[in-house]
Amino acid sequence: MKTTRSYTQTTRADSKIATRERITQTASELFLENTYEEVTLAGIARAAGVSHQTVLNHFESKLGVVLAVAELIGAQTTSVRYAQPGDIEAAVHALVSDYERMGDANFRWAASADRIPELAQVLDGARVGHQQWIVDMFGDRLPTEATARRHAIGALHAATDVYVWKLLRRDLKLSRSETESTIVDLVAGVLKGQ
Repeated sequence: MKTTRSYTQTTRADSKIATRERITQTASELFLENTYEEVTLAGIARAAGVSHQTVLNHFESKLGVVLAVAELIGAQTTSVRYAQPGDIEAAVHALVSDYERMGDANFRWAASADRIPELAQVLDGARVGHQQWIVDMFGDRLPTEATARRHAIGALHAATDVYVWKLLRRDLKLSRSETESTIVDLVAGVLKGQ
């Protein structure tokens, strides 16, 4: 009797985890394709094949879903963006690969962040993560003195930000390779000045 109860509890827990993961993945896909305002809890529920109440039971609100999606995208970003530290071309190639996957969504979220404080908080966390990527990729070439280091990280952040990708790829309509080459030049210029 004890074994059956334990098995049933494990099965329910596994099912609950699987449902939460399915909702998060579905919401992630919806947020990558639509503006924040266009994505609704009812739409997430419908796309995930669950009830609206099930979404609420797992996440309590749209903000709860957004935080779970941000965590998922953050983990995916980390797995895609990292290259051999110090290799500018490889780091920029990995970064642009990530922007090709989610740069448009990132830009849409940034445009909504002025109206939605929860999104602003998520994007603040993403900026911290981006600066950590800069340190991880180029740390051996950054100044050690605090003010100069902060300045170099800020310049590298500007050179590698999603807005630069959007300007080059979407607004100026450069190819991916031209975009990568331009960002490599920007990064190399900042690092050369150190």
